Amino acid sequence: MPSTHDWINDPLGVVEGMFAASQNNPNSEWEVKAVTFFKDQLKEKDAQSMVPSLNDVPLHYLKPNSLVKFRCLIQDMFDPEFFMGVYEMIDPSTKAKMLRCGKYKDVTECGVDFNSRNTVTAERQTFYCVPIPGENQWVKEGYASVNQARVVPSTSYVPSRQKRSYEDDDDMDTQPQKQREPHAGPQSPTEQHSSGDCKRQETEAPSSQVTSASHLDLNFPLPGEKGPSCLVKVYENWESFKLNDMLEVYGILSVSPALSALADEKDASSSLLDPTECMETAEEQRVHSPPASLVPRLHMLYAKPLPHNNPLLPCATLDDNNTFLSSTLGEMASVRTELLSYFTHVLLGDALAAEYLILHLIANVYSRRDVLPLGKFTLNLSGCPVATSYTERLYQIIQQLVPSSHYLGMSLQNMNQMCLVPKKDYMANRLVSGALQLAKNTSLFLDETQLEQGQLDTTGVRNVAALGNLISWQKVDYDFNYHQMEFPCNINVLIASEGRSLLPSDCQIHLQPQVAPSHMEEYLSSIHIHPHASSQLNKFRIYLTVARLLDYSISDEVTKSVEDDFVDMRKDDPQSISAEDLHRMLVVARLLSLSLGQTSLSRDSWLRAKHIETLRRSRMEQHRSVNGNEP
Repeated sequence: MPSTHDWINDPLGVVEGMFAASQNNPNSEWEVKAVTFFKDQLKEKDAQSMVPSLNDVPLHYLKPNSLVKFRCLIQDMFDPEFFMGVYEMIDPSTKAKMLRCGKYKDVTECGVDFNSRNTVTAERQTFYCVPIPGENQWVKEGYASVNQARVVPSTSYVPSRQKRSYEDDDDMDTQPQKQREPHAGPQSPTEQHSSGDCKRQETEAPSSQVTSASHLDLNFPLPGEKGPSCLVKVYENWESFKLNDMLEVYGILSVSPALSALADEKDASSSLLDPTECMETAEEQRVHSPPASLVPRLHMLYAKPLPHNNPLLPCATLDDNNTFLSSTLGEMASVRTELLSYFTHVLLGDALAAEYLILHLIANVYSRRDVLPLGKFTLNLSGCPVATSYTERLYQIIQQLVPSSHYLGMSLQNMNQMCLVPKKDYMANRLVSGALQLAKNTSLFLDETQLEQGQLDTTGVRNVAALGNLISWQKVDYDFNYHQMEFPCNINVLIASEGRSLLPSDCQIHLQPQVAPSHMEEYLSSIHIHPHASSQLNKFRIYLTVARLLDYSISDEVTKSVEDDFVDMRKDDPQSISAEDLHRMLVVARLLSLSLGQTSLSRDSWLRAKHIETLRRSRMEQHRSVNGNEP
């Protein structure tokens, strides 16, 4: 049986050994056995943490053809491709013929007999994968800290400076430096390094390379994102994967310089070698066959769908980890009390707004009924101070608590210039990403306080409409030129505004600061990004993710009680509460229950939901009576 060193450092040797053994037994199903072997190895204790990660380790530290993992989002799916699954080689010295396996390889050895009748052509699918968009720094550091793989710079593969995909750093360590947060939205003070700390990030392409490879756009959905993109080669069950899925892929790393050479030769001679190749444009060839030093290939052996990307939670689903779940549920009520106190401080002393912020952050689309997404809870936090950098500071705090987030300032310039919706580029035969191509449960923070007077152009109108569709229907209509294709999503949208938002929302709460305007600056400076010790911060992070993942149900008895309450509320004044108000109260009651660690609706939670909704509606009516001109 191969050792740990063998299956991580030389997975191709394991595969080829199984293939060779199968030649004496045609019915051995060696391909299934090979995949099962690696899955079983990865189930062993700490085995997954021993596999180096493309997210943490610069490419030039990794050994070619070794087993690596990649935490990613499927950004695009290319057309299937054919390859030599089995080919025959001729030994140049003995002239003996031998069969070799072509699976999990991009380049075969020399001496292939292309006229052999034993050649078997097979098919594989290619996914273009990028790091999870908007993944926050604490998540990256959390995953890197639990990884036990130890790597040193590879001596067998030294890419040239022009094609090197990672940062040139004068004092390389045997372990890579921690990655810095992508420059999307405002940086939090904890991410602003001092001048002595400002090493250029190893996983960011150097400027010289960007210039020399300017024709190749790595197609990250969010501006300023860093890290490797990857072409993932999938050999079976590719129909089970969907665009925008979050995965952790385990596969064999391929960075052969021959791939770049082949692509260069293909530009000049492909139409002569294969008449069908002339159907590809030069742009398509560049996009689908980028330099391996910039976009490595990963031949998938196993892919684990990620229900979340919080490194503080077990990889398995909550149902499969009863010990963790029971201990966490027991603490949820007390953690909620602490988080409510902290959010009250952050929201300028407004405890009711803090309640609704907690409910918003644990919202999750759990089902769809026809076109209606159930579970979404877009919150419009109006009344935000404009004179200070309050909204940016609020985003920085949320950024420290949720795994993935993105800040979008809704200035006129951003709305008129940003590409929010992905668009199909038929010339390059790829999907050009947009800022709304996000993983599930990403927190999208829309800062409407940046709005100014001016005219939205055609792009601006389309972008605002796309945001409205996302909020109302939890879908994004990708632009395929001649038609639009609807992609469902699950994105938590928080709108910070001065007055009522121009965008739709599921709930609006008007902020009532308990801080005098003259003391606002001093108060804001006292709000720390890290509220308590890191252990307390981690409790908040676990709490918010677990609450979002819990199942929920309503008994027939409680359903009957809710219906009776609704009838009673409408008795005196039928206009006082509508079906929409009832739906909102049910959503609030569901989220309130989950925030307490309860997986079913109790009578107490229903009464509490009615109470806070009454307080919120009363506040909104008072605000409208004072500001009669506001819609």
